[in-house]
Amino acid sequence: MLDKSVPYAGFFMVRKAGTPIPEFKLPDGYEFVLYQDGDEVFWAEIETAVLEFDNEFAALMCFTESFKSDYPDLRKRLLFIENTKGEKVATGNAWFSYVRGERRAWLHWIAVLPDYQGLGLGKAIISKVTQLMADLEGDVDIFLKTQTWSYKAVEVYKSCGYVTTDEKDLYKNRRCNYKKAMKILGKIK
Repeated sequence: MLDKSVPYAGFFMVRKAGTPIPEFKLPDGYEFVLYQDGDEVFWAEIETAVLEFDNEFAALMCFTESFKSDYPDLRKRLLFIENTKGEKVATGNAWFSYVRGERRAWLHWIAVLPDYQGLGLGKAIISKVTQLMADLEGDVDIFLKTQTWSYKAVEVYKSCGYVTTDEKDLYKNRRCNYKKAMKILGKIK
């Protein structure tokens, strides 16, 4: 869950091509499932629960805007973790974008419901989505955008082979402030 008591600064991380992808197994009682039509409701619930959005309607609007042009790709790129009751409790996306005409691979919208955090689901979905991306795009650099509010997740990303990068403008003109972010993160530790 986002910790909005921490000052905000966005920054990027990258898993460089050739970096081994660790495999973190799911705990018993959980399984990976790919997106099916209608699952955007569960995506919105999860993303709202971790405070990415103020409400599920805003989350659904973002989902529609983010994925409308590539909707068919969701069935092979958007992953969930389900529990034994069939409830979706985590999500992650192996997405892509074009930056200055170059196709870039992205780990996108990773989230675990608060009641399920601390069980290893975050590491499992990050490693699974990273492997899914490598299967779809090849062994390429994979980027992600995060923020200081997600400082706990940053450590999980690192355990999966991602490192911080000081690149500033990698995704849809979303500039980040690497120096400010590293200063804030340094004070948290």
